[in-house]
Amino acid sequence: MISLLMQTPNLPKTYNPKEVEDKIYRLWEKGGYFKPKQNTKSKPFVTVMPPPNITGSLHLGHALNSTILDILTRKARMEGRPALWVPGIDHAGIATQNVIEKQLQKEGKTRFDLGREKFIQRIWQWKEKYGQIIIKQLKKMGCSSDWTRQRFTMDADYAKVVQTAFIHYYKKGLIYQGERVINWCPRCQTSLSDLELEYKEIRGKLWYIRYPLVDYRLLTTDQKAIDGSQSAVGYIVVATTRPETMLGDTAVAVNPKDRRYKNLIGKKVNLPLVNREIPIIEDSLVDPKFGTGAVKVTPAHDANDFEIGERHKLPKIKVLDERGNIVQKNGKYAGLNRLKAREEILEDLEKLHLLQKTEDYTHQIPHCYRCGTIIEHLPSKQWFLKMEPLKKQAIALVKQNRIKFVPSRFKKIYLNWMENLKDWCISRQIWWGHPMPIWRPKLKTKYYIGDKPPKGYIQIDDVLDTWFSSALWPFAVFLKKTDLRSRLKTQNKKLKRAINIFGQDLISDDLAYFYPTTLLCTAREILFLWVARMIFSGIEFMDEIPFETVYIHPVVLAESGKKMSKSLGTGIDPLEMIDKYGADAVRFGIAWQLTGLQDLRFKEDTMVAARNFCNKLWNISRFILINLEKSKIKDKRLKIQIKTQKEPKPITKADKDVLTSLKKTIRLVNQNLDHFRFGQAAQALYHFTWHKFADIYIEKSKQQLADDKLGENTHKILLYVLTSLLKLLHPFMPFITEEIWQQLISTPQKLLGEKEPLIVSNWPK
Repeated sequence: MISLLMQTPNLPKTYNPKEVEDKIYRLWEKGGYFKPKQNTKSKPFVTVMPPPNITGSLHLGHALNSTILDILTRKARMEGRPALWVPGIDHAGIATQNVIEKQLQKEGKTRFDLGREKFIQRIWQWKEKYGQIIIKQLKKMGCSSDWTRQRFTMDADYAKVVQTAFIHYYKKGLIYQGERVINWCPRCQTSLSDLELEYKEIRGKLWYIRYPLVDYRLLTTDQKAIDGSQSAVGYIVVATTRPETMLGDTAVAVNPKDRRYKNLIGKKVNLPLVNREIPIIEDSLVDPKFGTGAVKVTPAHDANDFEIGERHKLPKIKVLDERGNIVQKNGKYAGLNRLKAREEILEDLEKLHLLQKTEDYTHQIPHCYRCGTIIEHLPSKQWFLKMEPLKKQAIALVKQNRIKFVPSRFKKIYLNWMENLKDWCISRQIWWGHPMPIWRPKLKTKYYIGDKPPKGYIQIDDVLDTWFSSALWPFAVFLKKTDLRSRLKTQNKKLKRAINIFGQDLISDDLAYFYPTTLLCTAREILFLWVARMIFSGIEFMDEIPFETVYIHPVVLAESGKKMSKSLGTGIDPLEMIDKYGADAVRFGIAWQLTGLQDLRFKEDTMVAARNFCNKLWNISRFILINLEKSKIKDKRLKIQIKTQKEPKPITKADKDVLTSLKKTIRLVNQNLDHFRFGQAAQALYHFTWHKFADIYIEKSKQQLADDKLGENTHKILLYVLTSLLKLLHPFMPFITEEIWQQLISTPQKLLGEKEPLIVSNWPK
C-alpha cells in the first residue's frame, strides 16, 4: 500500500467527483477546447453524434455510445488532429407527437381540439423547455462535443436542406405517388416503413377454415381424391391467424410444387360468410408447410398477399379502416373493432360447421416501434422514394471497402439487406415533422412539387418520415448560413455538387474541411433505418461517402441477459450511476466491458471497481505530489523531458522494469484503441497502474527516494510515468485526470513546463 508522508493542501485526501466534475467541465468549455481549429496540413478526426430524440433522457445506450465517441475524440485531439464531434438532437416525429398527445389526454383534449397550427406551437414550446435535457445529461458524462455547432433537425437551415433534397429527388424522377399495402399504425394514424416495426413474439391461434368448392359435384373422381380431409368432401381448408380479414379475400393460393392441390388450380371456392366466388391459384410465395399449404389471399391487408394480387391481377377489397374497424358494406360486422369482429366471425363459422379446428400458434407480430400498437396492413396512396438507382453505388462502395464496418460481419448484413431493398415509403400522416413540399389546388389533386407554389395552391398534410431528414445528417450539419464562404478557395467535386443542389448560401467552409466524417458509432438496430440511408444520401448529394468507418457497438442488456426495461425493473439509469460512483467510474466501467462481444451484459461491479481505481490513481498522485513538494528539484531539463515525452534514464532494475512495462502499455493501448478494443485498452491501463506502478515501483521508490544518489532520478521517473498515465487514462476518465494534471502544472517548481490543460496535451506514442 502507498503510505502518504504528508498531506498536500491542493489535493485532498480523498477524491470527491461531485466537487470536481462541474468545475473541470467549465474549465474546458470556457477555454474553447472542444472547438477545433482547421489546419489544412492535418487530416481532421470528425464524428457526428447519433442525434437523440428531443423526448429522450440519458439511458445506457447513450452512455455507451457517448463514452466510445468521447474516448476516440479526446485521443485524436491529444494526437494533434483537429477533432470535431458534432452534437445535435432529432425532432423524432412520431415519438414527440405521442408525448404531446399524452399530455393533452391528461387535459381531456386531443390534437384535433387544438388544431394543427396550435398543436405544433405546443410542441415547439415543449421543445424549448425540455428539448435540451439529454444534452445537459451528456455533458454530465463528460462529452467533449463542440456545442457551438449543435444542430436540430427542425432548424431553419436544416429544414431548407431537407426540402431541397426532396425536390432534387423528385426532379430526378425518384419520388412518386403510388397505392400499395403499407404498414399502418391505428394508434398513431400514420404509415410506417418496414424498418419502423418492432416484431414481438405473440402466443396466438391458428384457425383452420373450410372454404366450400364451387361445383364440387362436377369434379372427377381423381380430382376429388387428392386429399381425403379436404377437397374429397367438397371444400379446401385454409389456415389463418387473422380470420377477420377473410371478408376481403379474393383468392385461395397454393404452392405450384404442392401435388396435393394441382388438380384444383383454376377451380373456385365460395367465400364463407360473404357468398362470393374466388379462384384457387398457384404462387411460389406460398409455404406448403404452413397450415394445410393452402392460404387465403387478401391483397388489401397483407404485403405478401399484395404481391400475389399484383401478379395475378386480383381485386383489392378493403375490409379494415385506419382505426382498425371493419368498413361499411360488410353487413353485421360493419363498424366492429378488428378483435370484436374476429370473435363474431369465428362464432358464425362454427355455427356453419366451417371452422374445422383451432391450434395454439406462436408467431412474430409487427408492432409500432413508438406506441406498441399492433400494425395493420392497409392499401393507401403514399409517396415513395425509388431505391434501385440509389442503392447501386452504396453497395459498390462498401464492396470496395471504401466504407469499413467494425465488426466486419455487419458488412455482409448490410449488403444482403441493400440488395433486397424495396422502395421507401417516405410520407407520414402526422403533424409534427418536415412538411412535404407538395402543393395542390384546393379542389383538385394535380400536384406541384417545389418551394414556391402557384397562387391558390395549398400544401398537403403529410410530413416526411423522420429518417428522411436524419439520413442527411453527416453533411447537413455542415450546411448552414455563414459568413465564412469567402474562405472557400477549392472547388472540388464535393463542393461543386453541393453548390449545384443546395445553392451557395448554405455552403460553409466546415463542409469543405470536415466532410466526409471519419467515424460513425451506432447500434445495430438502426443499421438499416439510419446507416444505410446515410450512405446512399451522402453519395447522392455530396458525391462522397459520409464516413470512412462504421463501428457497431454492442447492445446493453441487463445482467440476466434480458433486454433492459424500466417497466420490468431491469433498466439502469446512468445518471444514478454517476451520482453514486462519479462520471469517470461510469465511463471506465462501461469501457471495461467492451471486449468485442455482440451484446454486453451490464455489471455494476465494474463501476465499483472503477471507482476504486479512481481512488488508487488519486492516492498515487498524492504520493508523488507530496514527495515532489518535499524535493528540491529545479531541473529545467526535466521540464523539457516531460513536455517532449523523452524517457528518463533508468538506474535501478526497478526503474528499467517500470519504464519497459510502460512502453508495452502505451503500445497495447494504441493498438487496442485503433482496433476499437476499448475493454482491452482499459484493462491494460488498469493492470499497469495498479500492479506494475503502484504495487511494485512506488513501493520500491520509497527506498530509492531516501537514497541521495537515486532520489532525484526516481522523482523524474515517478513524474514521467504519472504524466504518461494521466494522458493515457484521460480519454477514459477525463475529470480526475484533468484535476490531477491541474495540480501538477501548478506546483511551485512548475516541473511539467506546461500551461495548457491535459485535454490538449500530447498523446503518448
